[in-house]
Amino acid sequence: MEQDTELFRDVFSASPIGIAVETWEGRPLFVNPALCSMLGYSEEEMCTKHCVQFSPPEDANKDWILFEQLRAGLIDHYQLEKRYIRRDGSLLWGKLSISLLKGRPSPLVVAMVEDITEKKKAEQALFRHAAIVESSEDAIASVTLDGVITSWNPAAQRIFGYTESEVIGKPITILVPPEFPDEEDKILEKLRAGVRINQYETVRIGKNGTRIDVSLSISPIRDAAGEIVGCSGITRDITERRRSEQALRESEERLRLAAQAGRMFAYSWDAGTDHIERSGESAAILGITQDQVLTGTTAVAMVHPDDQPSVRAVLANLTVDNPTFRITYRIIRPDGNVVWLERNSRAYFDPNGKLKRVVGMVADITERKQAEDKRKSAEEALRSSEERLRLAQEAARIGSFEWNIRSGASTWTSQLESIHGLPPGGFDGTQSQWESLVHSEDRARVGDLVRDSLQTGAPTQAEWRIVWPNGSVHWVAGRWRVLRNEAGEPARMVGVNIDVSDRKRAEEALSKVNRKLVEAQENERNRIGRELHDDINQRLAMLAVELERLQLDPSTFQGRVQELRNDVADISSDVQALSHDLHSSKLEYLGVVAGIKSWCKEFAERQNASIHFSSDVESVLPFDVGRTLLRILQEAVQNTIKHSGVKHIEVRLSQQSNEIQLRVSDSGKGFNVEDVMKGRGLGLTSMRERARLMNGTTEVESRPMGGTTIRVRVPLGSEYLPLSEAV
Repeated sequence: MEQDTELFRDVFSASPIGIAVETWEGRPLFVNPALCSMLGYSEEEMCTKHCVQFSPPEDANKDWILFEQLRAGLIDHYQLEKRYIRRDGSLLWGKLSISLLKGRPSPLVVAMVEDITEKKKAEQALFRHAAIVESSEDAIASVTLDGVITSWNPAAQRIFGYTESEVIGKPITILVPPEFPDEEDKILEKLRAGVRINQYETVRIGKNGTRIDVSLSISPIRDAAGEIVGCSGITRDITERRRSEQALRESEERLRLAAQAGRMFAYSWDAGTDHIERSGESAAILGITQDQVLTGTTAVAMVHPDDQPSVRAVLANLTVDNPTFRITYRIIRPDGNVVWLERNSRAYFDPNGKLKRVVGMVADITERKQAEDKRKSAEEALRSSEERLRLAQEAARIGSFEWNIRSGASTWTSQLESIHGLPPGGFDGTQSQWESLVHSEDRARVGDLVRDSLQTGAPTQAEWRIVWPNGSVHWVAGRWRVLRNEAGEPARMVGVNIDVSDRKRAEEALSKVNRKLVEAQENERNRIGRELHDDINQRLAMLAVELERLQLDPSTFQGRVQELRNDVADISSDVQALSHDLHSSKLEYLGVVAGIKSWCKEFAERQNASIHFSSDVESVLPFDVGRTLLRILQEAVQNTIKHSGVKHIEVRLSQQSNEIQLRVSDSGKGFNVEDVMKGRGLGLTSMRERARLMNGTTEVESRPMGGTTIRVRVPLGSEYLPLSEAV
């Protein structure tokens, strides 16, 4: 018996499994060294505690419920996996086996605890891995070394279309395109050799035949002995990425071709290193090799000396609030050629406001500058009216737009918004807002033109009125065309609008002037008719009567002949004066200055007035210039005689450089110039229009009781519009 007891104690002490003998109340009586070591307590310390004190409350409650069933005789043993609290507070997992010791006066319980912490960790890791596989967006599958599929996650089903039951046990080659027959064999060969395949990009086939761009990462699977028994792979669908990359390549190619065609290059300057990165087009533009190092310092040194201050100033003025600039300047290339550049850039700063880098585009605009210089040289020889037209074109307000026909969204430039009376950003991008700005009387016509262009695709142009938000009406000229997609459907409409309100107002004003000139011609004809009928014709009739009397009484001929001769001379003089008003032949025979001086003398004699004429012109003036000045002078002098109340007029003809100036002044009643211009009078309008046709100008200074001065300036040596003489 003692030997049995001794043997029991030896086994109890040597057991690697924790063992405790507990009372019916759950208190330890004996604890072996393995359990003490497992929990970190001595045997004496453990025997002073209750069994529930060694586990967290939720685990101890589960244990105690079963322990009470054991005490109640409902069960004679049980097993439970639960956590134990070590002396240092850490937790371990144990597999508890409780058995009842029967045949004793006082019932005892044997508790055996196996440390399963590592097993639990492995299970938890396995659960985590399984969850990752199940929730992964990438396809995860396992195959044997012969290429047979053994596992298949939900993402694989979503990407390839096969369910798990459809592929398990099938060869992985069902996913390989027929044009890659040996690809899978090569992959398996590498995996058998223990080589991991990382992010290998290829193509796979889905259940419905769809080709899918994928990235493969495959690793060998080893057993406990380290032998390779299979492989596991992750397949990522990169179809969208491939499409994006292709779109990016195409976009970059279009940008490269556009930059090459437009002689442009992109650059990025690093403020910290002063190094400039640039695209390939820069070499031809700057006249340097592509591998030549370019810095901010060397780039500024290439700038033309006259332009360096402006370039340095623009760079120095860059701030967080002013990060962009656009500048045009010249550079001197290493070969000595001067090139014009236009630079559009943006600066980037760190959080402290320190400049980090500047990026932008540089365009070679030398040809454009040369064309501009040639155009400017040619413009210097044009008539002043053409000069005004050129300046008007430069100042013309032109805005562009693009309409996405499918989405209905329109994009306007800020200039187009300004043309429509909107502030920057005031256009909301809808067709309805644009239609609301079109004049109600023009809306249907413009809408029909837009619909026609959508059907025909032909370039379209038209003019219509728009109503600004403030109620004012303006005119625009629109030109647009429709761009179609690959299917031939209308996709976009692009075009420009030009503010032609000034032109429309000018056309209306010119129409009024033409009507007034026609009226003036009719009035002049009426005046000539009245003079011929009421004066010349009556005097000729009286002369005929006198001649008839002489025929009846020839005896009086000698006494009357001188009187009749004087009457004929007076009539001839008046007819000649009237002819001179219509066509001054003296300008042709005497020259412009002498002809104008002669007319002043003759008119003063007829009107019993005083005209003081002076001139310092020594050049021979063109006949068209002289005729224009004479007609303006006639209009001015006749108005003075009719309205000023004085009979003395000062006429001054002078030459300054390439310009002829005519000044007509009097000290008479004067008038309010603005009131006269608003009225129906044609005198000032006619004078200004005659001067304008010669690229000249007319200035009128007058005030009530302050006299009147008219100044006319006409350029010499330039072309001008043909003069239509008003009779």
